[in-house]
Amino acid sequence: MATGAAFHGHFTWALGMIVLGAVFDFFDGMVARLLGVSSPIGKELDSLADVVTFGVAPSAMLFQLYGLVVYPEALEPLRPFMPYTAFLMAAFSALRLAKFNIDTRQQTSFIGLPTPANALFWSSLIAGQLPFLVSGRFNVVFLFLFMMMFCFLMVAEVPLFALKFKNLSWRDNRVKWIFLAGALLCLPLATAALPVIILWYIGLSLLAWRFHNL
Repeated sequence: MATGAAFHGHFTWALGMIVLGAVFDFFDGMVARLLGVSSPIGKELDSLADVVTFGVAPSAMLFQLYGLVVYPEALEPLRPFMPYTAFLMAAFSALRLAKFNIDTRQQTSFIGLPTPANALFWSSLIAGQLPFLVSGRFNVVFLFLFMMMFCFLMVAEVPLFALKFKNLSWRDNRVKWIFLAGALLCLPLATAALPVIILWYIGLSLLAWRFHNL
């Protein structure tokens, strides 16, 4: 549904479906374990669903955005072709998920940007900041470079914390509590809140990695 809404330019609907998918993704493993129905094939099907929800759907939104964004005069001949580069993000999302499935280091934290975070960033940015993205202050060069940066982050050997609490102590979860406090401060930003929160998550993870606090 998110992909279909994106291809028809209904960005708010696409964002809503991606958010709903993220909610289900957060709880599906827990529910499967509680019901005693977790299995290896379930894990693979979960990854397949994630590729569509968090890879193809935001890529479809980007595809549409490439057709709306400003092109410098020298790049105008590339307008018919540039939208297809959006699906590089779907390919990197699939690679990220495949790496996650075979990487035993990612039990309590992530290596690389999780696909739901990437999808929520792009879908909320496009749905909430479209007037800026299609204005003269932004153009296809910035869009492509920004997209490739996030593609790299998904497969980079960079640790990012997982928002899972084994207990509520400050000592064991200080990075997570700092993140939640910062996220609450971002809420008054309204439509810009979610993209800023995702950037805050990435930045705080990099700081924690730099100072060995993960």
